[in-house]
Amino acid sequence: MTIRVIVADDQQMVRDGFVTFLSSRPDIEVVGDAGDGASAVDLAEQLEPDVVVMDIRMPEMDGVEATRVITRARQASGETAIHVLIITTFDIDEYVYESLRAGAAGFLLKEASASELADAVRTVASGDAIIAPSITRRLIADFARLGCPRAPSVERIEALTVRETEVLTLIAHGLSNAEIATQMFVAEETVKTHVGRIFMKLDLRDRAQAIVFAYETGLVKARDVD
Repeated sequence: MTIRVIVADDQQMVRDGFVTFLSSRPDIEVVGDAGDGASAVDLAEQLEPDVVVMDIRMPEMDGVEATRVITRARQASGETAIHVLIITTFDIDEYVYESLRAGAAGFLLKEASASELADAVRTVASGDAIIAPSITRRLIADFARLGCPRAPSVERIEALTVRETEVLTLIAHGLSNAEIATQMFVAEETVKTHVGRIFMKLDLRDRAQAIVFAYETGLVKARDVD
């Protein structure tokens, strides 16, 4: 199955590079590109791609707002989700947390290789989330600095088993399923089962939302992570 992608970035050279990288992959088709967030929203509505590769800092409408508009429109209509992969420079972007809340499925650094970009697109297209470890550390630092408000439905955590709570904690620390399996001395398939149950019980879409939930509810605190 071919993954249909839109690339949104206000820098023409960067955008052309992403388009070239992704178009060279046999399982990925770039169906459109945009130079600002508003155009990305319009293209997403017209072309209904599987994934939008979205820069954060753009004119007209930034990547955070564009992500919010795209994801909420799909949720409201009940149509198949359009997954947004945020491309960030990390050192200067201040909107990682807000992008997660807006519905972004993952983050990748602009310094990533072509193969890493393609793999990230495949990951979010499959319905999973991808967050670079360095960005997870940035999220942790932001929670510590901003003291983000806790979610009102903390009692939802009580629906989790002890094992599921442990898995959620490790997700919030940025560990992959394979890393969690190694740490817990269980099979990776067992971890996947736990993750699926966590998402269902907490009404979460993916790992990105799970990280936000864990910090907002206080299950994990910034000081708990190195």
